[in-house]
Amino acid sequence: MRFYNRTEEIATLHKIRKHSKENAQFTVVTGRRRIGKTSLVLKAYEDTTLLYFFVGRKAENLLCEEFRHEVETKIGIKMGGTPANFAELFEFLMSLSKERDFTLFIDEFQNFFRVNPSIFSDMQKIWDLNHDSSKINLIVCGSVYSMMLKIFRDKKEPLYNRQNRFMHIKAFRPSVLKEIMNDYAPDHSNDDLLALYSFTGGVAKYVQLLVDDKAFTVDSMIDSIVSADSVFINEGRAILIEEFGKDYDIYFSILSAIASGNTKRTEIESLIGKEIGGYLTRLEDDYGIIKKETPLGAKPLTKNVVYTIHDNFLTFWFRFIFKYGHILEIGAYEQLRFLIKRDYATFSGKMLERYFYAKAAESGKYTILGRWWNRKGEYEIDLIAANEIDKTAEIYEIKRQRRNINIADLEEKVRAMLPHTNILKDFNLDIRGLDMDNM
Repeated sequence: MRFYNRTEEIATLHKIRKHSKENAQFTVVTGRRRIGKTSLVLKAYEDTTLLYFFVGRKAENLLCEEFRHEVETKIGIKMGGTPANFAELFEFLMSLSKERDFTLFIDEFQNFFRVNPSIFSDMQKIWDLNHDSSKINLIVCGSVYSMMLKIFRDKKEPLYNRQNRFMHIKAFRPSVLKEIMNDYAPDHSNDDLLALYSFTGGVAKYVQLLVDDKAFTVDSMIDSIVSADSVFINEGRAILIEEFGKDYDIYFSILSAIASGNTKRTEIESLIGKEIGGYLTRLEDDYGIIKKETPLGAKPLTKNVVYTIHDNFLTFWFRFIFKYGHILEIGAYEQLRFLIKRDYATFSGKMLERYFYAKAAESGKYTILGRWWNRKGEYEIDLIAANEIDKTAEIYEIKRQRRNINIADLEEKVRAMLPHTNILKDFNLDIRGLDMDNM
């Protein structure tokens, strides 16, 4: 699959590179695994001198030997032997950068915790002493979100706030997914596009895997994802166990409950059988995996709260792959494919709401986006897209099929909402329906 999108991110990286020729730049690039961070940086700097250091889980001296070879190959300087440690190599590069500008890209930076934790304090000292006279463009990248936050946002850590910029790489937006489908499957249906969004959430690697497998229809995507050699089967476990550590089983149980529709704390605790307030806080604040939602216009301390997994793939993985792991253990792939296809319409119906929310956000037309529901669960409004400048609001009912949209019922929900939503006072309201034909 060819390289898509990232125009804004590449422009930002080019700007940083330009600044580094006058003053050293230190940029942190984060984002969930498979999002395309490494490809982005390599693409942005493909025509410049770039040193690429991948921090594997090896002994420090072995890493330094690999890094020495990269330096000598890319810059053409003989170092006279392998540095004794990373600090010695980094000091050499900082000194070299006073004479010539180049980019140093350190990938999976958080793995230095396992190699030698003192590397972070060594880097801090060397950076502080040399960056004022340096022309280095230092880019560090990491996929373990909680560890990268700890390194750069924890006041107790040596590299706290040493970065000039913190870039968070996000998934492909709906327009990009549509462009990909138009390029590779011009005859695709809107349901096929919705499936790509529902299963991958726009994560670059997952999209690439399906494109490479020529899986462009709902059924072929499910067949590709649920197969004996599929990367997707163990993906959720692989990307989260390192984040969660020894408590991963509790976190997995919570996420499985949320993915199955138990979105209130009381519902989750009833299933888990224990108090989970601290776990929910860490899932939201430390790991960035769930988000707490309240109805539009609700008071700050409202108890009318639901939790959602904001990553589409993880929602899918916990809803089907994790939940039905016992089916996979006996190799009954066809049975799991049947279950997913059976429940796809319901699952994708909720994903369609996310799709239109993301599409509205991408449009840049609105200053307010949200949902509304009452505490008793009698009324729920799928999407409210408003503009505070011109005092207009579009209120939507979202269904896969147009025939299932009832505007009269939606108008009743709006009448129930308005007394509790002062944020929309004096707005001109446009009440509409959205279905797959509007994608």
